[in-house]
Amino acid sequence: MAPAALQVMDLSSLRAVLSELRKEVLPSRFEKVQQPEPHTLQLGLRTLKGLVWLELSWRADCPRLVKITPPPRLGSGSTLAQQIQHGLRQMALIELKQTGFDRVVECGLAHRPGEPIERTLVLELMGRHSNLLLLDRQRQVITLGRQVRNHQSRVRPIGTADIYVAPPPMQGKEPSSKESLKRWKDILCLVPTKLRSALQQCYQGISPALALQLVDDDAKKAHALLELSVLEITDEQWQNLYHRWSRWLDCLEKERFTMRFDGPSSYRVWDCDNSTSFTDGLSLTLGSYYRRHLETQSLNQLAEDLQKRLSQWRQREEQALGEQQDRLNETSQSNSLQQQADAMLCLPSPSKDLINQTQKLYRKAQKFRRSVPVLKTRIEHHQQRLQLIQGSEMFLEDLLGTSWEGRRERSIRLQELRQELDELLISQSRNRQKRGRRNQQPPSPLELTTPGGLVVQVGRNHRQNDWISLRQARPGDLWFHAQECPGSHVVLKASNSHAEEADLQLAADLAAHFSRARGNQRVPVVMVPTSNLQRIPGAGPGTVRYRDGNLCWAEPDRGLQHLSASELLV
Repeated sequence: MAPAALQVMDLSSLRAVLSELRKEVLPSRFEKVQQPEPHTLQLGLRTLKGLVWLELSWRADCPRLVKITPPPRLGSGSTLAQQIQHGLRQMALIELKQTGFDRVVECGLAHRPGEPIERTLVLELMGRHSNLLLLDRQRQVITLGRQVRNHQSRVRPIGTADIYVAPPPMQGKEPSSKESLKRWKDILCLVPTKLRSALQQCYQGISPALALQLVDDDAKKAHALLELSVLEITDEQWQNLYHRWSRWLDCLEKERFTMRFDGPSSYRVWDCDNSTSFTDGLSLTLGSYYRRHLETQSLNQLAEDLQKRLSQWRQREEQALGEQQDRLNETSQSNSLQQQADAMLCLPSPSKDLINQTQKLYRKAQKFRRSVPVLKTRIEHHQQRLQLIQGSEMFLEDLLGTSWEGRRERSIRLQELRQELDELLISQSRNRQKRGRRNQQPPSPLELTTPGGLVVQVGRNHRQNDWISLRQARPGDLWFHAQECPGSHVVLKASNSHAEEADLQLAADLAAHFSRARGNQRVPVVMVPTSNLQRIPGAGPGTVRYRDGNLCWAEPDRGLQHLSASELLV
């Protein structure tokens, strides 16, 4: 089943978040800012109860202002983050202002509560026109997330050192609870169009999700009614619509916000009779909702891109391999060509043309014989690259089918796999390769603890396989791999202590699970001391040969059960 579409933060959810944040972070001391993504900032604010993190994003498809859990700390940060860090240093957040039905939030900061505002952080949540700006006391732009040049917008170009000008007014009129049913209906029926268009064009602050919520709690009924012309709606339906409209406005005016995740849209923050109680608060719940959807979206995009690349690389290598094999097959004609030339020279009184023809046959036969070792080397090269691609496809299948690992961790693994393949399969100069190796971070394979207290390592890509099997292995460690099947290398660190039978079985089960044979009930697994492994010259990282291996049987399902129940060390 396809995941539900991401619901963009509209005016109702923005007001709900601001209502909650005003109680929680006003006033608070600014401490830290970091930029994890090109269009997202994370602000750390110190309150009496501790550090609160807010996420401000001007990303076109998902602009938002939400509370988040403490994020991973980043390094020195981007230029924008450094400028905001410098501009807001030792200041206090004393105001969160949003007026009318515009999705523009102004965060006012001063040196102390009660003093004049010295800096204003403006977040404009307007789809592809979203932006973030830092203003000084004279409302002059100090820095901003996105420069808008003259050729990009003739309405409101804006850049550093410009005086801030508010966005142009929205289309339609502001909704009002004082408006009567007749007046409200007359405005919507002024143009004979669909109800969906009438709501969004005649009034401000009506998002597609809110339009569904205003019509009905049932998704099918809501969609059907929105597609009707305003001239086809009955008086009873108008009465019901106006009643829901009034309830929505009442919730906005009195700031009575709750939350539920059912109905015609992904979530709803107003008039929720059967709302679910969230101990973390509405803002943090929304932050988790957006983070979950964005991580899933990023994961799917990475996986799709990687699948496309692997498919293209596989086709290219298979085509090249086929061409080299055809050329190698042609070399089998060398003996027949030489015999044909010998027979021609044995003729009585051969002519000059005949001698020239035989010389051509001899040269062609000799060329075929010389090309055999070269062609075999090329074939071996393409076979190794296909083996590398096949292993990468297995790693990708494992990451996409994982249920015990979080989306963020899987995205990181996919990025590592994509970077690895770019380095291994895309031709580069020798100097660039050396420079890339110097800048590489040490691999971080999956590590778990066995029942006997030993550490077992699992390679999740080619470099991790190479790292645990050849570089970090010590005498006494044991290597496990599914027999004659692409899969991850698994190393049991038996050099640290004696390995019990349960430890060996767990390592074998993990090797079976992290292989293409994971769909089988039982899988043959090879167990080899790491000292009996040997790198194959010229092959990609993690490609080894072994000697004196023992065969054992493993169950992939047992490995999955241990993964679901264990705490990962890395």
